[in-house]
Amino acid sequence: MKLLKKGAEADIYLTQWNDSRAILKVRKTKKYRNPILDAKIRKQRTIKESQTISEVKSFGIPTPLVYHVNLKKASIVMQEIPGKPVHDLPDSKIIELSKEIGRLVGMMHKNGIMHGDLTTSNFILYENKVYVIDFGLSQKTIKSEDHAVDLRLIKEILNSAHAKIMESAWKNFLSGYKSIVGSTNYAKITNLVSVIESRGRYATVV
Repeated sequence: MKLLKKGAEADIYLTQWNDSRAILKVRKTKKYRNPILDAKIRKQRTIKESQTISEVKSFGIPTPLVYHVNLKKASIVMQEIPGKPVHDLPDSKIIELSKEIGRLVGMMHKNGIMHGDLTTSNFILYENKVYVIDFGLSQKTIKSEDHAVDLRLIKEILNSAHAKIMESAWKNFLSGYKSIVGSTNYAKITNLVSVIESRGRYATVV
């Protein structure tokens, strides 16, 4: 077993499951919380994440298969998607894939799922298909405000991590997103993104 990533909420390992490479996600114990409460929270979040991964797959969105859930250890074993994170692809490819990423986010929002951590590292290109990973911060919500927060984050990521291509990538993302959520919802949500930006807690992205 090999540690791939240490996160604030969970550690990610490369492991084996039935002779295949797999990902093990283990939610961390929080020392500042009451132990009984901590165990309950980690258990609930593990259940929610594993259910969301499967639910999102039912919408036709590529996600990892969930192999095993251990509630006592607050861990999930899931399929390893052995592709490349969109974050690491050439600029021209990121621009091209932004439309598909917009479509996938639109499908989640249309079905009442907010991802909660929309970064280009959480989309993986594998065999010409874009997979969505890491639903640890996801929640069920049909609120336009919550969906706008999702969009604001991906916009911020494009602006900080992919500044050179931000304008083209964002335009393509919005085109894909609009094709799924429809003009009315699109106008409402993108307007809310502007409202969030104007609050001053975030730097406005032109």
